[in-house]
Amino acid sequence: MQAYLKLIKFDNLILIALAQLFIKYGLFEPFDIDVTLNAFGISLLIISTISLVAAANVMLYIQDKEQSETIVSEKVLNRLFIVFNVIGVGIGFYLSNIIGIPKLAALFIVVSGIFYIYTTYLKEILVLKNIIIGILMALGLIAVTIFDLLPAITEQNRASQKVIFLIVVDYSIFAFIIVTIREIVKDCMHVDRDHNAGLPTIPISLGKDRTAKLIGGLTILPIGMIIYYVYTYLFNNSTAVIIVLGLLVAPLLYFMFKSWGAESNKDFKTLSLLLKIVLFLASLSLLLYQFILK
Repeated sequence: MQAYLKLIKFDNLILIALAQLFIKYGLFEPFDIDVTLNAFGISLLIISTISLVAAANVMLYIQDKEQSETIVSEKVLNRLFIVFNVIGVGIGFYLSNIIGIPKLAALFIVVSGIFYIYTTYLKEILVLKNIIIGILMALGLIAVTIFDLLPAITEQNRASQKVIFLIVVDYSIFAFIIVTIREIVKDCMHVDRDHNAGLPTIPISLGKDRTAKLIGGLTILPIGMIIYYVYTYLFNNSTAVIIVLGLLVAPLLYFMFKSWGAESNKDFKTLSLLLKIVLFLASLSLLLYQFILK
């Protein structure tokens, strides 16, 4: 069982599910925003989303023959890929019809297709894997607004819906950046394996030392984004400023300085864990808006 949880990256799936729940019940519900999905509907969306992400993780795992041969057979992996895709697309189709917008089912099909095309034809393109994983995370957050928020927009509530929508977009961009950086960190941990498999990655192209410096430099992006966000929206609330700086900026600053000196796999594993914690804390911060803005 542990092997299967590892190959679908169960901990990452939990992060996505929690983020979606926090958006729904920490951002939408407390502000009485007009929504479309009830508890059953949001549950379906979460299951569909994490199923597609799990399918993508299985497909990526299939491409790594070294791991596939030692833990789970390729035959089982192919079956899992099909099952997760059928669940994700099937539930997405059902959910799209429930909310009265059948065309939205195409979104699930497109996401599934993009990952299949990537793992089959485009995996040798440098950086593409890192970016696609980041996009997946961002889409998981945006999906809540697409299926829950947008169908409920009217002329009367457009202004309030737009504010909430933009908050989710900001979080999605932040998640995309953090996940993309984390994927580069993980590539540093797997340089030898990826080299043997003939996969092009940033650490293989630049070397671990230069990549570590690049990781530190890229961290300026989410830090700058948070500081801009605090200055623009939360500056008059000292409690909110302290919470955000303490929970997000401080760990990212520590990550940035630590990344510049990272050399061993242990160092990069610590960096990866730090970013996972930052992702969780960022999701958790969605629960604070009801206390800060009301």
